Amino acid sequence: MFHTPLSLFRVLAFAEVVSWTLLIAGLILRATVDLSIAVTIGGGIHGFVFLSYGATAVLVAMNQRWRTGPTVVAIVSAVIPYATIPTEIWLHRTGRLDGRWRTEPGAGTDRWYDPLMRWFLRRPWVLAVLLIGAIVAAYVILLILGPPGGK
Repeated sequence: MFHTPLSLFRVLAFAEVVSWTLLIAGLILRATVDLSIAVTIGGGIHGFVFLSYGATAVLVAMNQRWRTGPTVVAIVSAVIPYATIPTEIWLHRTGRLDGRWRTEPGAGTDRWYDPLMRWFLRRPWVLAVLLIGAIVAAYVILLILGPPGGK
């Protein structure tokens, strides 16, 4: 399904936009018809997708060997409503999403994490399960800590 970094990043960038829409709709429903559960649902979905997008941005940045600047822009774009789509377009147009997953060694260009990353990329189900597990764990910890800004 996600045969390239572009396909994975694009799907998560779009999912982040959808999750922002759900959160904003929930906030509007809470303010207009006092439907607080809408924020709970929209916020929960947005929180999970936000963490998933962040993990995807880091994974793609490592695979594509981005420098710090594009990596920070990709991650921070999730904080600004609807900014992940223009960020994805910019990354795509500048060639930062070109190519395939790095499953084979490069000619003397390996970084310290490349062998381990290649191992996981050759086993995408293992990588997916570990990433989803880490995202769920982070999500649960954040739920225990409470909503942003407190109650």
